[in-house]
Amino acid sequence: MQLNNFFKFNGGVQPEENKTLSTGLPIARLPIPKKLILPLRQHVGQVAKLKVKPGDQVLKGQMIAEADGSVSAAIHAPTSGKVIKISQEIIPHPSGLPDFCITIEPDFKDTWIEKKPILWKKIDRTQLIEAFIKSGIVGLGGAVFPAHMKLRIRQTQPISTLVINAAECEPFITCDDILMRERADEIIQGALITQTILGAKKCVVGIENNKIEAYEALKKAAQETSIEIRVVPTLYPSGDAKRLIYLLMGIETPNDKRSTDLGIQVFNVATVAAIYRYLELGEPSISRIVTITGAVKTPQNFEVLFGTPLSDLIDAAGGSLTKQKKFIMGGPMMGFDLPSIDVPVTKAMNCVIESSPELFPAPKPVMPCIRCARCADACPVNLQPQELYWFSKSSQLEKAREYNLFDCIECGCCSYVCPSNIPLVQFYRYAKSEIIAQDKSKEAANTARERNEFRLARIEREKKERAERHAQKALGAQDKEGQDEKKSTIAAAMERVKQNQQENIKN
Repeated sequence: MQLNNFFKFNGGVQPEENKTLSTGLPIARLPIPKKLILPLRQHVGQVAKLKVKPGDQVLKGQMIAEADGSVSAAIHAPTSGKVIKISQEIIPHPSGLPDFCITIEPDFKDTWIEKKPILWKKIDRTQLIEAFIKSGIVGLGGAVFPAHMKLRIRQTQPISTLVINAAECEPFITCDDILMRERADEIIQGALITQTILGAKKCVVGIENNKIEAYEALKKAAQETSIEIRVVPTLYPSGDAKRLIYLLMGIETPNDKRSTDLGIQVFNVATVAAIYRYLELGEPSISRIVTITGAVKTPQNFEVLFGTPLSDLIDAAGGSLTKQKKFIMGGPMMGFDLPSIDVPVTKAMNCVIESSPELFPAPKPVMPCIRCARCADACPVNLQPQELYWFSKSSQLEKAREYNLFDCIECGCCSYVCPSNIPLVQFYRYAKSEIIAQDKSKEAANTARERNEFRLARIEREKKERAERHAQKALGAQDKEGQDEKKSTIAAAMERVKQNQQENIKN
């Protein structure tokens, strides 16, 4: 598997992959669970709006919550059954807090709604996007951004290149790798559809050189198309969209712009496969491939219905091999600890790792920074992590902002190479949250000040208006008195003339 010509970005790391743990078996389909818990918030943007209530019977693929606004995504019933409650449940989120969820009790008939493929070649773009909003498809690479937003690009800069992200650079995660091996045709067909919708002249797939079987499968599926399969080195974080664009094309996306401003759009392989299934088969987003790995008996990839309790997935993998049962969602570099094994599988859950002490030793004691600059050498965004650390630690938030804190992609490369074991990314996250909170507070204060200024101006305006009305009324009264006096004078004069005329007649 030969590397293509590529453009190396700064930094990056090569952690132990641990990917072969879960690639020895094909994708297995997890059985329908006894209950499905579907959070209304499974995507970036506005929470989905309920369309069902407790007691409703639903069919597989039926929309149970609709997109609320443009930046939102629909939720569909993963199987047929009955809505038994709508309540707050613990969800897979770093906060560990509950959120509103729809709980469905399956009837195990798995009865589909009438599947209606979208005649996407025969309808105009507006109708296509309206239809696509109902798909529920989000970025399945982890970003969970509503996919229809990426398809509805309207700007002066047309999309010239579609990049399909097949890098999957985080250790342990293999859901995209196994998907490419087994369903390469769906990925290529989805990529062609997406390219046509965007009007892109070129489509390039970027895949790391550690995925030989996936590369061969994609190459075979794309052999009669114009899609180019490009091999890039295995280097974390090559799966970051901007880093992958640079690797493939040598184009650096400015930090204050998006790739679409440069005529480039990026989709994950699983996302374009979902696009194919929705448009060609009429199947909305109701499941995904999830890697269950680490200290479980049989690490594997499963196709799992959204809403399935994580405990069912763990049992399907043979159960945990440790007593602590501590699980990470995502990869070890950017993932987070799950609050419970009873949380449901969501659209964002690409991987679950049982983090045994052997695989994930306890953190070593934090030592003082020795200013070795390894963090700067590893940073793929060309930041100064050491300076950002000092500013964040000392709450010099404006200085941290000046040093481009918000350009940090929180990839964890700096923490990974730090010889002092400083959890650098945690400091950056803290500083970001504080700055965001301060900005919101300032915005609220400015809004309150503007409202108060508007209120005072309104009161002053009303005072002036009242004074003007009183002045006009007084002037009107004076004018009336003057007119009445004038009329009285004229009437008296006419009366005198009349009397004089009568006296003349008598004489």
